Amino acid sequence: MSRVRMTGRTGHAVEIETPGGHTVVFDEPEQRGGTDTGPTPTGMLAAALAACTVDTLKFYADRKGWDLEGIQIAVETTYDGYRPSVYRIELDLPDHLDSDQVERLTVIAGKCPVHRALTEPVEIEIA
Repeated sequence: MSRVRMTGRTGHAVEIETPGGHTVVFDEPEQRGGTDTGPTPTGMLAAALAACTVDTLKFYADRKGWDLEGIQIAVETTYDGYRPSVYRIELDLPDHLDSDQVERLTVIAGKCPVHRALTEPVEIEIA
């Protein structure tokens, strides 16, 4: 089990302590009443998806002995009001990879834990 907890709050800005003792500040933009001192929670979710996807690809490529030097990734978020409705992952893979490697990496990109948490049922309990 892993646990994150709120350690501070000022207006809409919220400090969250993550496992390992890291502190992350989330906030809302000024036009939504925040002070813009950190990413929005939904913005950080897109960042988590990007980070998880690239890590998953690198772990897989390392096992295969494939060089992913220069890989780039972007996640574009479409919103329905304030709720994300579509995450579009853009992979920019190195040119030296062949079509079979690109195809396999495209499949693997959809298998990161954050992707799975967003697309498969996850139980959330409020205590």
